Amino acid sequence: MFTGLIQKKGKFKGISQQNGGSCIRIECDTWINDPYQLGESIAVDGVCLTLVSHDTHGFTVDVLKETLEVTTLAKLKAGACVNLERAMRADARFGGHIVQGHVDGTGTITSITPAGRDITIRIKANEQILSQIVYKGSIAINGISLTVAKLINNTEFEVCIIPTTLRDTSLGEKRIGDIVNLETDVLARYATQQSTENKSDESKITLELLQNAGFKI
Repeated sequence: MFTGLIQKKGKFKGISQQNGGSCIRIECDTWINDPYQLGESIAVDGVCLTLVSHDTHGFTVDVLKETLEVTTLAKLKAGACVNLERAMRADARFGGHIVQGHVDGTGTITSITPAGRDITIRIKANEQILSQIVYKGSIAINGISLTVAKLINNTEFEVCIIPTTLRDTSLGEKRIGDIVNLETDVLARYATQQSTENKSDESKITLELLQNAGFKI
């Protein structure tokens, strides 16, 4: 599990094929006081991946074909900035929101608007993702825990970005037309699913069912 609080920025070096599968190489400063553990989970632009090797210049993670198809990872160019967060420790402070690293899909940045010292970013996403986004709820964009500021016509949503987030994450380098990974709030996702299931159950109530249950109609 992750919190959506980015710990470092890294550089995407490319995708290679090893032992019949795909691997991604990331270059970054090491965590001096908290060494890597082989097999640990680390989120790269919000995508939970498994660390398979590391050195003083960075690390390598395995990546599934499905992950490459669903996320932005296959579209990254060598040298691209990526957000990094290692899995949360059980005794650590929980500062963001529950982020699983299971990306729901991608969205496209449609506008970037200055708002005083901050900026507002508008993102277009598909209907399924938007149905799970709640006004003032949480969303992870490239792994960054953010608050939904506005929903627009069931096609787009907005988030407000403070200068610290622009400086310490990859969002400061994004432009209109760029694609980002989206993970909706898991609590909103479950609530949406529960609501859908309840509506489905209601639709199954018929006159015949009530009569068979002993109701006089």
